[in-house]
Amino acid sequence: MVALPAIVSALLAYLLGSVNGSLLLGRLRGVDIRTMGSGNAGGTNALRTQGPWFAAGAVIIDVLKGYVAVKWFGMPTTTAQWLPEACAAAAVVGHVYPVWHGFRGGKGAATLLGTLAALAPWLLMVAVVAWLLCMFVTGFVGLSTMIAAAILPLVSLLRGAPLLSNRVLFLAALAVFVVFTHRSNIARMRSGEEPRSRRLWLLGRSQG
Repeated sequence: MVALPAIVSALLAYLLGSVNGSLLLGRLRGVDIRTMGSGNAGGTNALRTQGPWFAAGAVIIDVLKGYVAVKWFGMPTTTAQWLPEACAAAAVVGHVYPVWHGFRGGKGAATLLGTLAALAPWLLMVAVVAWLLCMFVTGFVGLSTMIAAAILPLVSLLRGAPLLSNRVLFLAALAVFVVFTHRSNIARMRSGEEPRSRRLWLLGRSQG
């Protein structure tokens, strides 16, 4: 297969990222979860408004598209060693601002996990462990996602990655982007209105 120009590859990754799992399945069911619950087209709102099976399907789609975007379109070339990270970023941006769905999507967490699985599976494991630990302590889904994303560039640096390497710059940029997409969660936490996941909030369970 002839390698696509880098800009075309990144554009294709964005277009694939724009296929939002919750909105795609919602069309089959005749619902738009952006009009329900928190108004976000992501896995958490899908779970709260449509149930576990719908949410699981949406998350699987969102994770897979991130993985495929990197594996299919992100093969580095001699002149574009940064292409895997660029396609990963494009897929996440596509999820948040999907061209197929009026540029109103989710917050990018599941798609980011898919890109990590393609780029470096060990980073995916770090993110999952960090997310679970934060969930056990705080019970906040959004906060756990932000902390998991923020830890990734730091862990990469500790493992010897150069500060200005493609991988560290990508992870740092995505961490900032994830915080930005979760700004409504931050506002709700500050006002005391952010709901907790009682099933995973082990510290809260022990206090109860």
